[in-house]
This record gives sequence, C-alpha cells and structure tokens, in this order.
Amino acid sequence: MGTRVQHALEQLKTTGVRITPQRHAILDYLMESMTHPTADEIYRALEPKFPSMSVATVYNNLKMFMESGMVRELTYGDDSSRFDANVTEHYHVVCEKCGKIEDFMYPSLDDVEHEAELATGFSVKGLRMELYGICQACK
Repeated sequence: MGTRVQHALEQLKTTGVRITPQRHAILDYLMESMTHPTADEIYRALEPKFPSMSVATVYNNLKMFMESGMVRELTYGDDSSRFDANVTEHYHVVCEKCGKIEDFMYPSLDDVEHEAELATGFSVKGLRMELYGICQACK
C-alpha cells in the first residue's frame, strides 16, 4: 500500500470514519492510478474483487472523500464526473477525442486571480484551468 493511501486512511480514522475493505479499495484505486476515473470505471475495476459492491457504494464513498478534502470532482459539461485524488494545485490537459485527462503542473496563477478580484469585485476562491487537444494515442 502506498504511503499516500496509508496517510489518507489514517486521516479518515482520526475523524471517526470506519475503514471498510471497499472504502480502502476505492481510495487505493484513486490514489494509485491517478487516471481521473468516473465512478462507473472505479466500480467496474473493483467489481471482480467485490462482487456484492454496488455503484451506490462507490458514489457514497467518493462523496465522503470529497467532503474530507481527499478527492476533487471534475466536471466537463457531460453527465460523467471524473474524480481526482491529486488535490495539490495543478491543471489538466483533456483529449478532445478519447477524453483522457492528464495532470499538468504549472506555476500558480495567483496574479490572474488577483486581477479578476480587482476587475469584478469578486472574492476569488480558486480557479480551474483545462487545456484541450489530442493525446499521443489519438494522433
């Protein structure tokens, strides 16, 4: 088990969350694969090992992970949310053909947030940037 997963499980335990085998497997899948899966993809990947697990179990656990700040939900205008266990500040590159999403590290855009606050009077709480293109596999 990876150190990130172990740390996340310890964090959950300190807040009184019971660590079930399914919960552990979902968290491990998210943190080790880093592929921005949908809830259905997580379910299909874990179903052979947990045949009695439902899609609702996956959704309920993802919701709890989001509330704990361990996972982010990514929406791109379609019906399938994707989930990201990398909660550090980063951006995404999205393939327009297959939908693959990859993390992209770039210095913070704090100056953009500050300029937006000055121009609009908003109190900016964060930003999300996606770049779109065609991945290597789809070229």
